[in-house]
Amino acid sequence: MTKRTSAKYKLDRRMGENIWGRPKSPVNRREYGPGQHGQRRKGKMSDFGIQLRAKQKLKGHYGDLTEKQFRRIYAEAERVKGDTGENLIGLLERRLDAVVYRAKFVATIFAARQFVNHGHVLVNGKRVNIPSYRVKEGDVVEVREKSKQLASVLEAAGLAERDVPDYLDVDHSKMTATFVRTPALADVPFAVHMEPNLVIEYYAQN
Repeated sequence: MTKRTSAKYKLDRRMGENIWGRPKSPVNRREYGPGQHGQRRKGKMSDFGIQLRAKQKLKGHYGDLTEKQFRRIYAEAERVKGDTGENLIGLLERRLDAVVYRAKFVATIFAARQFVNHGHVLVNGKRVNIPSYRVKEGDVVEVREKSKQLASVLEAAGLAERDVPDYLDVDHSKMTATFVRTPALADVPFAVHMEPNLVIEYYAQN
């Protein structure tokens, strides 16, 4: 098992939720936490614990971003006009790796980061290999011609476990995705309930 796969499943077990809605998640078989004490009844969580968990879940969903990266995105969300929680989700969904994942060009967010890193993705016809690159409304993201026949790409497009959200206009025959608009929290097809408001509370107090 690769480090990425183990990290992915470890997060699912720790949170006790199937964060990406994947059929192979261990949480589908056992809902208790990892380790020898995982089956003990959980005590009541403090407000800090609830906020921390919400942050870990959201941060983990996007490929377990580093704390530094995530805090920087939060700081930007706070500076922009409007609801900070909604801004945070909008900024996260504008990451190139998130767009590649949502468009179903690859199976997981971890694979999306690697896919972008390896130069398989073009934005408006130019190769971009930075997963954190921020797309704008109207940008066209596509799989490079040489990469369109990769088994992982063909397999991901046929995955029934998730749908392409309507803020992306995707053509799988051409392997292109147009970023139509920045989504609100309600538009994002999270497999589990996300609470960006708790993430904001966590950073406001820490």
